[in-house]
Amino acid sequence: MDEPVVPKVGQGVLHLFAKPAAEVDASALAAAIETVVRADGQVVCVSILGHKADAAFMAIAPDLRTLRTFQTDVSRCGFEIVDSYVSLTELSEYAQGVPEELRQARLYPQLPPEGKPAWCFYPMSKRRNVGANWFTLPYERRKELMYEHGASGRKFAGRILQVVTGSTGVDDYEWGVTLFGEHPDDLKEVVYTMRYDEASAEFGEFGTFYTGYVVSPADLA
Repeated sequence: MDEPVVPKVGQGVLHLFAKPAAEVDASALAAAIETVVRADGQVVCVSILGHKADAAFMAIAPDLRTLRTFQTDVSRCGFEIVDSYVSLTELSEYAQGVPEELRQARLYPQLPPEGKPAWCFYPMSKRRNVGANWFTLPYERRKELMYEHGASGRKFAGRILQVVTGSTGVDDYEWGVTLFGEHPDDLKEVVYTMRYDEASAEFGEFGTFYTGYVVSPADLA
């Protein structure tokens, strides 16, 4: 029962959204993050704006047991978890031929990126409506639409780092999208621009957005 629970390719990803339930124990939070790091993982801490949460933690690790332990430790630090999202790093079926450097960056991202403190997260799926069912389109048509979508995103290279993780079968939506930007309006502009692509305009379904900025564990506590 103690065997690792690991994907064949990529890593597990856990987004936790929380509010302080009591006085937050800064040293316990630092120890919780260090436990993830020692297990070849990483944690991004985010201060969240708005009423939905006060803090977010984006934890990535090879073993799902590491992420589950971190979830428990966050609660013990004095946080009440009010929302969460589970996903896996993946290489899209439309990007199998990318160079090895890009493949590694998608499966094993190094976070947070330097100089990009603005942050947001949202889940999304593709529609299955009558007349607009993504999964009944031929593969080549889907690939064409995703190439258009990707071209729009590449216009923001250097301003935005996009981390798309797969959640089909492991959470309510099919993907989780995490954006790191230089400025808050970079986040707004990239999402607005890409929603005009046919892949989003015709087939995109979006969940709840969370927005904030990256901070150190000590500053968050």
